[in-house]
Amino acid sequence: MSAEATPGSSAGGLAAFFKFAERGTSAAVEAKAGVTTFFVMVYIIFVNAGILGAGFKLDPAGIAAVSAATALVAGIMTIVMGLVGNYPLALAAGLGINGIVAFSLTARGLSPQGAMGVIVLEGLVVTFLVVVGFREAVMNAVPLALKRAIGAGIGLFILFIGFVGGGFIATPEGGVPIVAPVFPTTVGQFLFLAGLLFTIVLYVNKVRGALIISIVVITIVALILGVATIPSTFSVTPSFSTIGQFDLTNVFTVLGPLAAALTIFAIMLTDFFDTMGTVTGVASEAGLANEDGSVPGVGRVLLVDSIAAIAGGVAGVSSNTTYIESAAGVAEGGRTGFASIVTGILFLFAIFLSPLASIIPTQATSPALIIVGYLMFTQVKGIDVGDIEDGLPALLTMILMPLTYDITIGIGAGFITWVVIKLARGKVSEIHPLMWVISIMFVIYFLQAWITSILPA
Repeated sequence: MSAEATPGSSAGGLAAFFKFAERGTSAAVEAKAGVTTFFVMVYIIFVNAGILGAGFKLDPAGIAAVSAATALVAGIMTIVMGLVGNYPLALAAGLGINGIVAFSLTARGLSPQGAMGVIVLEGLVVTFLVVVGFREAVMNAVPLALKRAIGAGIGLFILFIGFVGGGFIATPEGGVPIVAPVFPTTVGQFLFLAGLLFTIVLYVNKVRGALIISIVVITIVALILGVATIPSTFSVTPSFSTIGQFDLTNVFTVLGPLAAALTIFAIMLTDFFDTMGTVTGVASEAGLANEDGSVPGVGRVLLVDSIAAIAGGVAGVSSNTTYIESAAGVAEGGRTGFASIVTGILFLFAIFLSPLASIIPTQATSPALIIVGYLMFTQVKGIDVGDIEDGLPALLTMILMPLTYDITIGIGAGFITWVVIKLARGKVSEIHPLMWVISIMFVIYFLQAWITSILPA
């Protein structure tokens, strides 16, 4: 008699809890899948630290602390996803949102703590929508083309950050043009370009763990060439000083109530739709979705994901979300939450690697951002760009995110344009009531400076 069938045995209890037999898998297969997912995701503990470190201007100790907290939250929330959702889904700090937090929100005057407060607030909003079952209404209100454009736009934003971080794009002295290519003259710039080509070669050849391999190799070369150095204050002991560093009021004080509400809403939309797309895609790949594409028990998955957003903000590492890289584990046979538990445990062990984040230069992490940006941009293939009703709003959504360094601007422009085009073509019935409300709010948002100027003092 197999261990799986032995009443009361630990293996039998494990198999029953995770439904191994029902999903045609085993503990060994799930463990292999969990390890695979970890190795294709572990780059985030260094990349997230690099992005937040650059945006918040952190010292080496602060960068290492972000890395440790990134691994901690990813580990805990991925384990929770395995236990509660029972899907092979892993979570970590979301690329795109962390760039918004590090660069867009701080550029608008928010403190790092205030930016993390925005993440906590948007996580609370998403959690509320999940609990009350309102997520379907939000999903139905926003046109599919705009949902995909938001994801693709975030991809362009991440890619842009990668080129800026690598030193290939910069604003010339005098600000004309606004951005310009920087042809390599320094060792660091040459290293970035060589590292980008190296990363592309690894990725297109489907080398497992290509991004983390490229980060490690480029960092070693950077140390040899003197582009990177080991900080004098380097410590091998993980630090969690970022935990609790958030401020819920800063965004309202700095931006005002309307702008604050729309900023929180825009980030919430990004988090919301990214998760829905990822969960649906991974579940379908695993053969666990229904014929209509719906995912059984998705409410539990979305609840864990929304709580992960709050946890990321509270820990000072940005919103945590479900990763499309989970599909790598699915390709290795992962079908249950046990794979996620294995991935989560490995993330907890990775905490001890966090001090290395203070050594890794931007030249090493920027190529990974460019590859991830491309992967997110591929959502553009689902947009009918030849139809101006979808194509033009989608274009404005995508292009204005990187050009303005602000996700809210891109989403607002896309929403307003979509409604205006529908009105111009006499298709008022196709405009969901929520789209009216949101678009009017964005119009007020764009006109807030003018409105303030004409109001009596």
